[in-house]
Amino acid sequence: MQSSHPWLRHLLCPILVGAMLLCAGFCLAQEAPKQKPKADTTTAPVDTTRQKFDERIMDNLRRMSERKTIMGKLLKAILVFDRSSEEVYGLDAELIQREYEKHNYKIVRNLDIITLDAFGYSINDTSRVPKTFFEKAGNSLHVKTGRGQVRNKLLFKKKEPLQPLALVESERLLRQTEYLLDARIIVNEQTTTEDSVDVLVITKDIFSLGGSGSYSPSSGSGRISLRELNFLGQGHQLRSTYRFNMNRPRPWEVSGEYSIENIGKTYISADVAYINQNYYKEKSLFIRRDFFSTNTKYAGAAGVAWIDEQLLLPPIPEDTIPRFGDLSYSRRDVWLGRAFKFKSYNLGYEPRGRLIMGLRAIDTDYSKMPTDNFQSNILVLGSVGYSIRKYYKDHYLFGFGRTEDIPAGTLVSFTGGYEKGDISERRYFAASTSFAKYSPSFGYLYTGATYGTYIRDERLEQGVLEVQSLYFTRLTEWGNWKLRHYILGRGTFGINRNPEELLAINNESGLRGFRSDLLRGSRRVTFNYEANLYTPLSLLGFRLATVLFADIAWLSTGNKSSPFTETPYRGYGIGFRFRNEYLSFSTIQILLSYYPKLPVNEDFRSFRIFESSRPYYDFTDFRFTRPGVAEFR
Repeated sequence: MQSSHPWLRHLLCPILVGAMLLCAGFCLAQEAPKQKPKADTTTAPVDTTRQKFDERIMDNLRRMSERKTIMGKLLKAILVFDRSSEEVYGLDAELIQREYEKHNYKIVRNLDIITLDAFGYSINDTSRVPKTFFEKAGNSLHVKTGRGQVRNKLLFKKKEPLQPLALVESERLLRQTEYLLDARIIVNEQTTTEDSVDVLVITKDIFSLGGSGSYSPSSGSGRISLRELNFLGQGHQLRSTYRFNMNRPRPWEVSGEYSIENIGKTYISADVAYINQNYYKEKSLFIRRDFFSTNTKYAGAAGVAWIDEQLLLPPIPEDTIPRFGDLSYSRRDVWLGRAFKFKSYNLGYEPRGRLIMGLRAIDTDYSKMPTDNFQSNILVLGSVGYSIRKYYKDHYLFGFGRTEDIPAGTLVSFTGGYEKGDISERRYFAASTSFAKYSPSFGYLYTGATYGTYIRDERLEQGVLEVQSLYFTRLTEWGNWKLRHYILGRGTFGINRNPEELLAINNESGLRGFRSDLLRGSRRVTFNYEANLYTPLSLLGFRLATVLFADIAWLSTGNKSSPFTETPYRGYGIGFRFRNEYLSFSTIQILLSYYPKLPVNEDFRSFRIFESSRPYYDFTDFRFTRPGVAEFR
């Protein structure tokens, strides 16, 4: 393979090494476990030739750090050798633990909150303190989360009785907070009485100030992004991005977002956004309250947005560049939801099922329309659903060892609505169902299906059928090396869609690293496979995993044609994934991919090296959300 990029050959070597490590993991998976030798009480010197590869590396680095050289002092400053691997406290399979039920309705006598800085501390061993220069310097630049912010996340208060699920749900809410790495809520069993408990809450921050950037020497274009996820330790979040020297209609783009979460312990959040890009502009303001907990009774939101968009028009065979049309509109949106729980005659036990109802109104006013298929309208939607939510805890799923909450359960919902437009009127109907199960020995399986359509004069239009299934295997371990497989299948089928409403197979929609503005269709089927080998290698908190993936996508251009009549597009690749759990940086992936079939009329290479910071897989929660129209994207 010839490449015009001189840095390509420097990246190929580590990628090939990662592929060999991943292949070694597969080979180890096929080996039968060896019998352990009988214990030998005699003492023998350590045979370094039999030590694990990573242990030999750390031993060599330890000896180098003891030398009084510049390199030795540098290694001693950035590496810590005397810390054994942490055991995750309380990592039971199911988050809703039976042992907590015995504390329901007891009075919280004492409530202590400990907040830890990002570097050098351990949530499972509070005696640990920062030791290296970089740990101490990082903490000096970080504003620790205030105890009041943690207290506002708790679903229980001091001197008040504990409601069912309050302990475990509070721990989950803390752990899912963006500026917290992990959280533990511990009941002091030694001081617990028949009517009161003492509770300890421990949280650990991430280094919330972060940023990223890129620069292309050939074109002079680049990107600068800055973020602060916990401004002054008060939970306010700021994100901004600036692009420059772009080869587009305008050389620059800018965007900014500001969020305030959980205002005054009401769990009401406010979001303000300003986006000024070449093909998309938005100004919006929203206040919202979700069904954040299984015990939440009310949820809702209200907001307004002004949007100018360059809508991609359907391609014709002669097109060599994409064609766009102007779309401008304002939107006012409000909704309210109410959850009802079923009665339980078992005192202290909280049933997980909820019946939820929601009502939503959307007022859309178009000022510019690229085709006649748009009209200003008022859409009123009503939904009723049944949700069973429960959560499990595991690790090495999408993070690198941090505790992760796995949603499982069932969600069934039905939506009906009526749209009154300037030109015509129509009804709307949708149904959705999803299911997921998890166990450490089986892995995780999620399946879901959604169908929605407008009905005008007994004719279906702008309909969509979407099905999805995600499975990941149990974690296979060989010492500090861990392997997990992911399989994702998705299908999206348009039903009498408008000509300008088309699907793509770019990146998260189908093939990783793939990009085509002209390749569009109305029906799409994709399958994605990925294997992650988590290595014990770490430097300054950055963890390393090797990635192997294979993607395949079918795309049809007609509303009634089957996507399987077309030759599929494919993508194969290997690469690395880096993440620092103590920083706000996103996961960084460097991947080398190969595409056997290329899009027509576009300059796209068979081999491509690209960087990605967005996760390709994610959980679908069983939380009831606002009533809405099934998305076609």
